[in-house]
Amino acid sequence: MANEHRSRYTAPTECLERVTRGAGCGIVVNMSSKAPKPKEPKPSDIRSAGQVAIDAAHAAVDAAQAVATGALRIPPASARFAAQLPDLLENLAATTERLNIAMDRLDRYLSLAEPTLRTMDRLLPQLEALLATGDEIYGALSRIPGVSTLTRIAGGQSSDDHPRGSRKK
Repeated sequence: MANEHRSRYTAPTECLERVTRGAGCGIVVNMSSKAPKPKEPKPSDIRSAGQVAIDAAHAAVDAAQAVATGALRIPPASARFAAQLPDLLENLAATTERLNIAMDRLDRYLSLAEPTLRTMDRLLPQLEALLATGDEIYGALSRIPGVSTLTRIAGGQSSDDHPRGSRKK
């Protein structure tokens, strides 16, 4: 019975005989040969793999949109507005940049005009006081008898013709 049921293990001498005849004994590994080179992919293989990846990504996006649409129920107007947001933000950034440039220009102009504006602020009260003094003098002179006749003879304006006069026609 022992001969009927042989184990897979063979004796070393028997294995040696089989190897010399060209038959293998157990698992024989050829250690002398170099490891096989990995197969380099062809461009068509790369393209097809890329296309498969793109198709899978599109399918995932479609599935995610279907789930999100079913769960969120976003109105179409809101979806269109959300789609326009990147362009709106870009326009806002460009407009803000132009506004900043205009404000910088205004700041430079005001810094150049500041000495003139300060001078005008100092001169205006003096000019107003001088004008008020001239009006007082004109009013005092127009009350003197005969001045209006002298003014008409000299070719000036009479108190009746004066726009600031107290009398109206």
